[in-house]
Amino acid sequence: MANIKSAKKRVLVTQTKTARNKAIRSRVKTMIKKVETAIAAGDKAAAQASLLVAISEIDKAASKGVYHKNTASRKVARLTKAVNGVA
Repeated sequence: MANIKSAKKRVLVTQTKTARNKAIRSRVKTMIKKVETAIAAGDKAAAQASLLVAISEIDKAASKGVYHKNTASRKVARLTKAVNGVA
């Protein structure tokens, strides 16, 4: 642990932000998995419903700086393409 007060604060702030970012990333991954399981099951209605939720979570993560905007856009595009490909 650091000795200087400002360094101690930076350590604590970094831990807080890391935990927040990890929680947001985890939520996004969970939503993506829900879309992928619906696609695997061939349930287009469920896939589309979970896609909307996943897109919302990905956009929130991008707006908070957890994901770069291009990364978020790529994730949304790949999910949308997969959902549209379901028969």
